[in-house]
Amino acid sequence: MLALEFPGSDKLIAMINAAVTGDCQRHTTDCIRNGLSELIRTRAMTLPACVHEPVADHYARRELYRCELTGFSVVAMTWGPGQGTAIHDHSGVWCVEGIVDGQLEITQYDLRGRDGDRFQFEPVGTTLAGAGSAGSLIPPHEYHTIRNPSDSAIAVSLHIYKQALTCCAHFHPAGEGWYTKAERQLGLDEAA
Repeated sequence: MLALEFPGSDKLIAMINAAVTGDCQRHTTDCIRNGLSELIRTRAMTLPACVHEPVADHYARRELYRCELTGFSVVAMTWGPGQGTAIHDHSGVWCVEGIVDGQLEITQYDLRGRDGDRFQFEPVGTTLAGAGSAGSLIPPHEYHTIRNPSDSAIAVSLHIYKQALTCCAHFHPAGEGWYTKAERQLGLDEAA
């Protein structure tokens, strides 16, 4: 079990453990989303200092906890000014994402068409989310982008996955509203 202790980590892990006992993904993610928002808003947890350190050429992914029993994973992401993702999925894994510091621009996409290796997406909503807000992704509704819109401030988000997310599909513009799919292995940055 990977575990990095920080103030409030026991409350976070207990809350997630209680939520993942059921069979309903919607109920599980609702419980985690509400619990995570509450922990952030009340400042009942303080993430380790390392998660506030951006990496110059990419957003940082730092795994803080992985449960051997149920498999869930907690990853802190640090977004430097302007850093973001391409349209991507979560490889069929549910996720709850909460904003700890700063703001993130999150755009959801619906898959509208597929022609062989080409995919057509339509943006269906963009949210500018601030500290304390949280959302969930439950496949097949998992296509989105995340971006730090600030030109000077970092943003930190906490992501709870059903299981460790080690790969996902990225979709890159191919012209005329179409995208090509590329599998991407997800690395981790140092957590301490």
